[in-house]
Amino acid sequence: MTGAGLASGTALDPDRNLALELVRATEAAAISAARYVGRGDKNQVDGAAVDAMRPVLGSIGMRGVVVIGEGEKDEAPMLFNGEQVGNGSDPEVDIAVDPVDGTTAAAKGLPDAVAVVGLAERGTMFDPGPCVYMHKLVVPGAAAGSVDPEAPIADILATLARALGKRQEDLTVAVLDRPRHDHLVAEIRRAGAAVRSLLDGDVAGAIAVGQPGSAVDLLVGVGGTPEGVIAACALRCSDGEIFGRLQPRDEGERRAALDFGHDLDRILTTRDLVSGDDVFFGATGVTDGALLHGVRFGENSVVTESLSMRSRSGAVRVIETRHDRSRSNLISH
Repeated sequence: MTGAGLASGTALDPDRNLALELVRATEAAAISAARYVGRGDKNQVDGAAVDAMRPVLGSIGMRGVVVIGEGEKDEAPMLFNGEQVGNGSDPEVDIAVDPVDGTTAAAKGLPDAVAVVGLAERGTMFDPGPCVYMHKLVVPGAAAGSVDPEAPIADILATLARALGKRQEDLTVAVLDRPRHDHLVAEIRRAGAAVRSLLDGDVAGAIAVGQPGSAVDLLVGVGGTPEGVIAACALRCSDGEIFGRLQPRDEGERRAALDFGHDLDRILTTRDLVSGDDVFFGATGVTDGALLHGVRFGENSVVTESLSMRSRSGAVRVIETRHDRSRSNLISH
């Protein structure tokens, strides 16, 4: 649940763009993870990304607390929920991190694996608590005020088409490729829209909805709650809106969510998930996808493509970086 925000005296420097600093962390994670793309071991992918990202985050001038991380401390010894990162100087911030969203996709050499970090003022990120999953609907900003997130998917698609000035047949909807979505996918196709199946991880698909010229018009379905918070960081900085409802997996999780203080009937918006006024987001592609190109290894350089975003300024930068193999400290030799 969200908190009160920054303590007195720790306000973010209006001239400092932490998103550009976060990109160094996502670049490091993506480059290290990319060495294991297509090699079949998702744990290798994740381990390499965490090992590369953590020291870079530790060098950034901030007092960060990981709100959305790799799980509990005993399950993930690095970048765990509640861990403190940064060099200990102001400002105080919440951090949402996924060293690789789409580890299975990366291990299989499939699209849409990305390294991502979001950051906002301390106490402003939603804490999922025991709720692992949520139903998500991500729409472009042009449709945010007109879409009813509780309407049938056919009605949502009709509203979206009107808002975007498109035919329903020209819409593309991103959906995680899971058996639980078989009926949803059938309804989308009956309504005339195309489906882009996401094989592993929905962060890139959600963010792509808010990007101009993206091939994705909508994301819908049940996915990870932590990933929803990460996507909300990016959507706060760009053109898009996420609507989410927590989805407990069983009665025990439902009771735990209620005890934690969650309202399971509430539709959560982007600002509910990240309420801060100064939100930063960085992402780097690991494999090619709807959002970013993946890492490319050359003879003397490594090329990455990244996004840097800040909510206060609305600046969205697409950054292609050529890392010199002999000089870059982000590349393991």
